[in-house]
Amino acid sequence: MGLLLHQLVKAGTLSTQQYYKGLLEVLEVAEDMAIDIPHIWVYLAELIVPMLHEGGIPMGSLFREVAKPLAPIGKAGDLLAHILGLLCKGMSHKKVGTVWREAGLSWKDFLPEDKDVNKFVTEKGVEYTLGEDCGKGSSGKKSLSTEEISKQLDQLLQDKANNQRIFDWVEANLDEQQATSNAFVRALMTSVCQAAIICENPYKVDTKEISQRAKLLQRYVKDEQKELQALYALQSLMVQMEQPPNLLRMFFDVLYDEDVIKEEGFYKWESSKDPAEQQGKGVALKSVTAFFTWLREAEDESDNS
Repeated sequence: MGLLLHQLVKAGTLSTQQYYKGLLEVLEVAEDMAIDIPHIWVYLAELIVPMLHEGGIPMGSLFREVAKPLAPIGKAGDLLAHILGLLCKGMSHKKVGTVWREAGLSWKDFLPEDKDVNKFVTEKGVEYTLGEDCGKGSSGKKSLSTEEISKQLDQLLQDKANNQRIFDWVEANLDEQQATSNAFVRALMTSVCQAAIICENPYKVDTKEISQRAKLLQRYVKDEQKELQALYALQSLMVQMEQPPNLLRMFFDVLYDEDVIKEEGFYKWESSKDPAEQQGKGVALKSVTAFFTWLREAEDESDNS
């Protein structure tokens, strides 16, 4: 039906005003319909999203019209988030975010006054709409503390957000300096590894989780120095957990297999004498002795072949 309406508007058979009139009549009773049709907002989004394609109605005009009957009942933001999610299946998140910003749209215009915009966009996975307008300062971004970054990353991982959604959150909320900082790499590594721990006796590593997050880690752990910081973060996590037997070794194995940390990164960590990073280092080194023995043997075999 949505595609048909789009074709009718594109051909000029159905005017924009006629489309709005019919759509608003449906939206005005949508909240009542939700009682019997719980997924009504998803279905409405599927009906509306084709109209954003070429030859349809510009996003700014359409979204402002859609919001008229829904903003007073606090449902405008929910429907628009569903529409954007569907739109992202056909184009990149970055492109959708650009269209949103070029249309001059702001979540403040669609959400209740007491609604926290940042919390809403994170929960709905639409961080890409904030772009460079999500905060103040020279970069247009509000500076988040390391603690706040860790909290947001933990929440995204807990919500099973895909890697693209986390990339979008980073792009929308952190400036380049923060996103390339050692503190961010450590926070990301800690959050990812915590999310991958299976709390059994003994502890185990969910290798599938690390595999799924490999591209996420590789995006930011992109040189030897960052690999060292990532391993320091993992070492610190083991200290917090009171050095569970074999857990660090399991992490080393999967991080190596997934090409997140390369040989030189491991060796750099092994030989590091940084006084600030010595807590738990001795116990950690002892727990991965077999890993380094294997790594050197594999390297020797490779050199000899």
